Amino acid sequence: MTEPPPGKPHPTDPADPQETAVTDQPAPEHRVPDGVDRATVEAVGKLTEALETTERARGHLYSFHQLTGTADLELGEAVEKLREAGHGDLADEISGELVGRNVLPGHWTFQIMEEYDDTYWSVFRETERRVRASLTGGRRHLFEAGMKEDRRTHGHPDHTATPDA
Repeated sequence: MTEPPPGKPHPTDPADPQETAVTDQPAPEHRVPDGVDRATVEAVGKLTEALETTERARGHLYSFHQLTGTADLELGEAVEKLREAGHGDLADEISGELVGRNVLPGHWTFQIMEEYDDTYWSVFRETERRVRASLTGGRRHLFEAGMKEDRRTHGHPDHTATPDA
């Protein structure tokens, strides 16, 4: 078993609770501002969670965009190989019907991404930012910071409130 760094207690040594109370607190940006109640923290946390889900959805759209583009390039290679193998009629059919085809009427995937970003994602992000600014002084992840305080083992070196605690 390795020894902890100098100045850090061994995980099995009890921490000094008085020292822990002073030095092992969440960073100021992760403390609930005065006058903000738990219901507000939970509501803003749920709004942020919804935004995070939207961020994941956006990532899936980017995957769709890149995979569809890759498939179109691979399709172009398949057309060339069919042509080289003497199947020009099939190559022409596939090239005319599928290579470069819109995935939705009038849209390649980049246009879907642009519309999603401009009409939904950016509005969602700005709304979440504005609500946080209005209700919690712009502080992020207050609900999660509260969960961390509730769930961590105070005084344990691998459960500190901040990286430099």
